[in-house]
Amino acid sequence: MSVPRISRTRYAAVGVVLATAGALALPAGTAVAATGAEPTTGPLLSYVVNTQANHGQVQKVEKAITTLGGSVVYSYEQIGVVIARSNDTKFAAKLRQAKGVQSVGASRTKGITAADTQKAEAAPAPTAAAAAAAAAAGQEPNWANQWDMRQIGVDKAHKISLGSRNVTVGVLDSGIDATHEDLAANVDASQSVSCIDGGKPNTDWKAWQPGVDGDHGTHVAGTIAAAKNGKGIEGIAPNVKLAAVRVVDDNQFIYPEYAICGFVWAGEHKFNVTNNSYYVDPWMFNCQNDADQAAITTAVRRAVEFSQRKGVLNVAAAGNENIDLAHKTTDVTSPDDTTPGTRPVTTDCLSLPTELDGVVVASSVGVNGDKAYYSSYGKGKVTVAAPGGDRRYQIPDTPDKNGRTLSTIPGGGYGYMQGTSMASPHVAGVLALLASTHPWASPEELTELLTNQAESHACPSAPFNPGGAGEWKATCEGGENDNGFYGAGIINAEKAVQWWR
Repeated sequence: MSVPRISRTRYAAVGVVLATAGALALPAGTAVAATGAEPTTGPLLSYVVNTQANHGQVQKVEKAITTLGGSVVYSYEQIGVVIARSNDTKFAAKLRQAKGVQSVGASRTKGITAADTQKAEAAPAPTAAAAAAAAAAGQEPNWANQWDMRQIGVDKAHKISLGSRNVTVGVLDSGIDATHEDLAANVDASQSVSCIDGGKPNTDWKAWQPGVDGDHGTHVAGTIAAAKNGKGIEGIAPNVKLAAVRVVDDNQFIYPEYAICGFVWAGEHKFNVTNNSYYVDPWMFNCQNDADQAAITTAVRRAVEFSQRKGVLNVAAAGNENIDLAHKTTDVTSPDDTTPGTRPVTTDCLSLPTELDGVVVASSVGVNGDKAYYSSYGKGKVTVAAPGGDRRYQIPDTPDKNGRTLSTIPGGGYGYMQGTSMASPHVAGVLALLASTHPWASPEELTELLTNQAESHACPSAPFNPGGAGEWKATCEGGENDNGFYGAGIINAEKAVQWWR
């Protein structure tokens, strides 16, 4: 597809037991009813298990897991979530009956053992003349192709501030190339981690470097904070720190346990902002009438809320499916790790983390400032809009004539990508500037500043139908200052550094 999903990195992308009924030995205080005389062996799956957030209850649940033949991968006592594995197809049903277990959900439908690509289109190197002209003007060599930065006033912002070294943005993605000439100075290895080892944090340097087809995270990172160093491009907040939090595995999935690990890590390390250009696999929408999906929602919500209590403001992409999130009716892509089917969905079915309370949600616009054809939207769902690119219908008058956004890619290069995955880090970058300008602001106050400073953009006066064939039709609801396409409006980096506002 020309527009990658924001799941996986097509993204945006993630037995044993009953001898006889009643003969099961369980920890004291744990009760599990027999669901069958013999276990049924299936693929090894991962599960999120929710309990009370205290040491004693977590220990009891861990014992119940192991007694049922499962294994404990990692426990997040801070939020009462245990990550477990089992190849018993009746594991969840049995564990749900254990005392202290609030809910259990399989976090995937494919056995633990599908790959897709999320590669950027390599950008041509600027000509010698263009590079010399940029240097003479005090600009980065590729600045002429960064239409997105000019659109939100980054050049004007940088005359006042490049951001503060006291601000850290966590990039929950496919890893960051920490050796890239435009990123090396800003990637903080001490705050970086991989979460793809079953949801366990791994701080080894190699673990959080980009994996297979890992352009996405490095591209996102450059948008936020590529250095202003006379090389390549410049990011929105080139003086802030970046933390790589790898939540995308080599099969391009972002499973719930990876995201849970990432948000808890962000909270424990008190990041100012996180960027989340994905939705949690394998379900595009997690519905409350499904026990697995309800448990997933609970676990991810707890992790997000934990980070929020620690002062983290999380930014997420709206999605690339041109779906009205306020009026969703059908999901045709889930589960995306085995065989998708068509199912009805309602407003109770949530895209994670996008539709959780307190998350700043970004829709995507092209160079003309209009909604990108692929961008999902929704009144009351989108917080703000930001440049994400539109290679079909909004082409910039730049040297490369490329409607996507230019940023860093692994191996020291630069490349073009588009999607709400690219809009979201623009928002995260502006929030990093806001956090630098207003160091004592809470996440709620930063969100208010962001929305108050956004440039209002009314719904289109004519029906939205790029290309005229009806493939990308969409209906915008709301007024000039708050609507489904643009939320409060298009972000503004220049205003973000003006402390007097």
